[in-house]
Amino acid sequence: MSDQRAWNALNRRIIACRRCPRLIAYCRQVAATKRASFADWTYWGRPVPNFGDPRARLLVVGLAPAAHGANRTGRMFTGDRSGDWLYRALYRAGFANQPTSESANDGLALRDCAITAVCHCAPPENKPLPCEIAACREWLDATFDATGPKVVVALGQIAWRAAVDALRRRGWHSGRVPKFAHGARVELAGGRTLLGSYHPSQQNTFTGRLTEKMFDDIFALARTLLRDG
Repeated sequence: MSDQRAWNALNRRIIACRRCPRLIAYCRQVAATKRASFADWTYWGRPVPNFGDPRARLLVVGLAPAAHGANRTGRMFTGDRSGDWLYRALYRAGFANQPTSESANDGLALRDCAITAVCHCAPPENKPLPCEIAACREWLDATFDATGPKVVVALGQIAWRAAVDALRRRGWHSGRVPKFAHGARVELAGGRTLLGSYHPSQQNTFTGRLTEKMFDDIFALARTLLRDG
């Protein structure tokens, strides 16, 4: 229960954050104007908290909430096609109890897995500014400290860089900064592992740059690493 209380307290602090006026204004604007297909929704329109198991050994790091996805539903990777891909993969690897993610009240639960992001607010054009990434660094660090993950999966190059920086601040990685690639694997201190994956954005999935098998392979490896560890 103490882990859950600390996790909930961290999430409350994330939700209350107002450090980036541009992002706060954008989230509110999107929540007010909405997309026609979601006209009957009450958008979340605030920083999106972490989601998952506070004692998770697998930590998934994404980029930022989607304007009409998590910024609408209030739950990481919920309500958009990227989330459809992620939760199907997590379900097949045994980290989720169901393969779908439609709303914060749909019964989805994660097992031994938590999801966070480099930025907790939806940015215009999915492009947070460097200063906004820096402003959100405290929440990424706090999430690493809360979970102490054994396996980290970084979705995309920006998430990879942020994860590597967080790992280095903890002394879990030293030496040359590893380059991002899909399937990249970095052994860390304490038997931990960092894995890289292309982000399941439509830009990657519609073009075939990322296939479901490629994505499944990442989480199957994460499952193996946790089982062997």
